[in-house]
Amino acid sequence: MKTFTYRSATGLDDTLEPGAVFVAGGTNLVDLMKLGVATPDVLVDVNRLPLGEVTSLDDGGLRIGAAVRNSDLAADPRIRAGFPVLSQALLAGASGQLRNMATTGGNLLQRTRCRYFMDATMPCNKHTPGSGCPAREGDHRNLAILGASESCVATHPSDMAVALVALDAVVVTNSRRIPVTELHRLPGDEPERDTILEHGELITAVELPALPAAANSAYRKARDRASYAFAVGSVAAALSVTDGLVSDVRLGWGAVAHKPWRARVAEERLLGGPATKDAFLAAADAELADSRGLRDNAYKIALMRNLTASVLGRLAEAGEKR
Repeated sequence: MKTFTYRSATGLDDTLEPGAVFVAGGTNLVDLMKLGVATPDVLVDVNRLPLGEVTSLDDGGLRIGAAVRNSDLAADPRIRAGFPVLSQALLAGASGQLRNMATTGGNLLQRTRCRYFMDATMPCNKHTPGSGCPAREGDHRNLAILGASESCVATHPSDMAVALVALDAVVVTNSRRIPVTELHRLPGDEPERDTILEHGELITAVELPALPAAANSAYRKARDRASYAFAVGSVAAALSVTDGLVSDVRLGWGAVAHKPWRARVAEERLLGGPATKDAFLAAADAELADSRGLRDNAYKIALMRNLTASVLGRLAEAGEKR
């Protein structure tokens, strides 16, 4: 690991010098430093900043401090009752030990687990711009089918972020407010940039708006083994059904793109229509119309189609019983 300087942040307006990065739980950053992929000159610890609380908002929503640990957030009674999709997504990610360390802000800023990115000796446009994307012809089984480019087919790994995308969450930084759907970028010709954050911009909180449909929500994750595995495809959904018709629906997809994917085409297709399996499948097909599978990951197209219909079907049944 490269030698670095360590200091603690003194306030939310703490200036971040060139070559410095913020660190909280360090569950992703430290791994990348050990691998030589991340080589910061300075680590600025933000754990002493007052960012560790979940508070209620006047409109019925919640404000989640960026330093709230994933385990604590998943267990919060307000999250479990009003936003179960978020609790389920958090519990589906990593191990209990990692959830005890990982923070809300850090979870959002995880970097891809593409094997070429994680190996500093390999060419990869994300850590060495212009070196190419060997994943396109190499190991891409778990990589992107939506929004990819010739420069990058990596996927974003966070489970929590997929739920937040479906819930219309807003990311609050020390300088602005950003809808979570706009926080992460598609790769384009600059895959080295994961988010729109500027150097020195610190996530301070995530706000969840009051969303009645969120009470009937769920997260489903397909993975290669039962625990401690990243998704090969995931769905976060919230659904309201009135008289057999979809009155509100929110859909987030994971492990299919460089960013957590908000399935707005599918939502528009469903809204006001029947809450039936055929409708759910047709909506997923509409969202997947622009998908592009590679040699070994085209299976994700059928996976996301069926996973979406399954999650929505269960929520439709649960909504009828409320």
